[in-house]
Amino acid sequence: MFRRAFWFTAGAAAGVWATTKVNRKLKQLTPESLAAQAADKAVEAGHRLKEFALDVRAGMLQREAELGEALGIEAPVDDPALPAPRRAAALGGPRDGARPPHTDNHSYNRNEDH
Repeated sequence: MFRRAFWFTAGAAAGVWATTKVNRKLKQLTPESLAAQAADKAVEAGHRLKEFALDVRAGMLQREAELGEALGIEAPVDDPALPAPRRAAALGGPRDGARPPHTDNHSYNRNEDH
């Protein structure tokens, strides 16, 4: 008698456990739940990507400072404290709005289009 009661109780408990487990898995596979999981993963990936970009930027600034120190450059090129002509000269660009000389060796011939 006690054996039957024990196995009946064990079977009922196993059935409840299995039913609960299946219902949880079914809830995870609903379209709404899958969409929420995908959104959470996308937000998490965005945070990781932002952290990576910040790490890259910090490393870039550190390396730029090291190179500037090694080359004896004290102020960064994009320093807003520099006046515009000095900034352009530091960048190697044209002065006073002058256009750089034309360096393209290819001449345009309209007849080549036909």
